[in-house]
Amino acid sequence: MTQDVIFQTLGTLSGKSIGVVTLNIEKALNALNLDMVKAMTEQLLAWQQDASIACVVLDGAGEKAFCAGGDVRAIYHASVAMPNQMTQAACDFFTLEYQLDYLLHQYGKPVLVWGDGIVMGGGLGLMAAGSHRVVTERSRIAMPEISIGLYPDVGGSYFLNRMPGKTGLFLGLTAYNMNAADALYTAIGNHFLASDEKEPLFDALADVQWNDDKNHNHQSLTQLLIRLQDNTSAKLPESPLEQFQPQIDLLMAGEIEDVHHQLSSLSTELPWLQRAQKTAMSGSPLSWFLVFAQSQLDQDMSLADCFKWELGISVNCCSHGDFCEGVRALLIDKDRTPQWRFATAEEVTEEAVVKLLTSPWLPEEHPLNHL
Repeated sequence: MTQDVIFQTLGTLSGKSIGVVTLNIEKALNALNLDMVKAMTEQLLAWQQDASIACVVLDGAGEKAFCAGGDVRAIYHASVAMPNQMTQAACDFFTLEYQLDYLLHQYGKPVLVWGDGIVMGGGLGLMAAGSHRVVTERSRIAMPEISIGLYPDVGGSYFLNRMPGKTGLFLGLTAYNMNAADALYTAIGNHFLASDEKEPLFDALADVQWNDDKNHNHQSLTQLLIRLQDNTSAKLPESPLEQFQPQIDLLMAGEIEDVHHQLSSLSTELPWLQRAQKTAMSGSPLSWFLVFAQSQLDQDMSLADCFKWELGISVNCCSHGDFCEGVRALLIDKDRTPQWRFATAEEVTEEAVVKLLTSPWLPEEHPLNHL
């Protein structure tokens, strides 16, 4: 039986070791399931306390993806079996996934993420949590949750709201696929290498003079990546997000009705913007309101509070939102014709939105209170 996630340690000349986590379901584009999340959390906690481990690397098996998101089929089946109720499956998956993301954000030791190929949804949650985030000429990075009746979770409430201008709102509404340059512009990535430079990178990691000082190790890894990036064979593409930032800000300006009108009436010759427009207009109208509510969160909200906010909404989406219908249309029946609860954004009721935005737990009972 193949392991869904593989853990290895690599020796280095300094005597320290590097912990390597490889997501290993290539045929499913390394999508995260609950067992993977549990195994990763356990191993990462052990390595965090292990003085011999100086650095951790996250990568994905195969050449297509680092991680295409969460494997949400189990949540779908549990939610369909218990309509309008919060299921243990949804609660467990999102709680443990967010705990894992939070652990990586707060890890202390350097965490290098090899963000080659597809990095979407839950995969972006992992990547955004790394201290050193490498993108390549093959990177395709997106938060496509609007198409399954969800919203950009896994910390999106934190990192999307810190992007230039209205970029975060644009990404949440349109599921736009970022390239490497876009990722660097929005700070999702912070280093750029060629996809075929992974092995030289691993070889170079073994030569770093790692020690017990976390700050030293962070600086050493940064210097190594800068040196490799300066000599990379890959050419960084143009960033449409940076190039068209003023237009994106205008497109996303105003209240939800304004943005909906501006996006629906947009006439453009740009293929990437046409795709973004099409995805937004075919996405869940309920999700539009969630993405909007998320974009208006206070930037001073702590990372822990962002994850707490997200957990309530994510489980609500499964019990009385559009999540089940979105997953059915995209992943189960694959007919790609979701019948959303509301046909248009104009029809969405305030009551339905408030219900989704209201935490199902009393404050003292929240599953993430310990973060």
